[in-house]
Amino acid sequence: MSAIYHNIKSAAKQKKKQLAVLIDPDKVKVENLGKFAQKINQSIATHIFVGGSIVEENETENVVVELKKHTKLPIILFPGDVTQITDKADGILFLSLISGRNPDYLISKHVEAVPKLFRSGLEVIPTGYILIENGRETSVERVSQTKPIPKQDIENIINTAKAGEYLGHKLIYLEAGSGATEPVDFKIISEVKKRLEIPLIVGGGIRTKEALDLAFNSGADLVVIGTAFEEDENFFNQIRKE
Repeated sequence: MSAIYHNIKSAAKQKKKQLAVLIDPDKVKVENLGKFAQKINQSIATHIFVGGSIVEENETENVVVELKKHTKLPIILFPGDVTQITDKADGILFLSLISGRNPDYLISKHVEAVPKLFRSGLEVIPTGYILIENGRETSVERVSQTKPIPKQDIENIINTAKAGEYLGHKLIYLEAGSGATEPVDFKIISEVKKRLEIPLIVGGGIRTKEALDLAFNSGADLVVIGTAFEEDENFFNQIRKE
């Protein structure tokens, strides 16, 4: 079993909660990453995810290279497109958008990515990606041309997650979307977690320590935060290392 996934799975079994900070290369300045990485190092973060729905070519690699100078945390690609793949990172979430039915994001993009991945040496982690409706259209919807699963349709969300596990995905990622007005509901997290035997990631719309704790207590093994970490100093102060 590869190192990054082994550590995520091991922590989940031991009920050790993990936190990833998501950095969108299109929304950061490379020259500010040293200071930002220092902030991440002072927090309880265990991973850094890098990626976005729309990113200029080479920007992802520039961000990863700069981050590597300032942190020893594993840097994992969270790509919106094949152009965001760089062998400078440690691993990649090989995302399949199983909440949608667009074949490009179920298999076509993956086939296109294989030559790059085969040469890269990246740890490839198959991940079932499920977009949950949150009250506003997200960039993932626009780019992938898919619709999220309505948050009221919990049984469908559960079945989609379990189908992802049956298909061989090593992680399930419940996503409310960047800039979501509200995070994935704790009842959804709880019910999905009950059915899975693989680790569960939850992201989108988590802007307070209370929301973070609720996601963890509901069953998320790894929570992803982005905007709140960057913009809210009070939130950061609450998740500093003790």
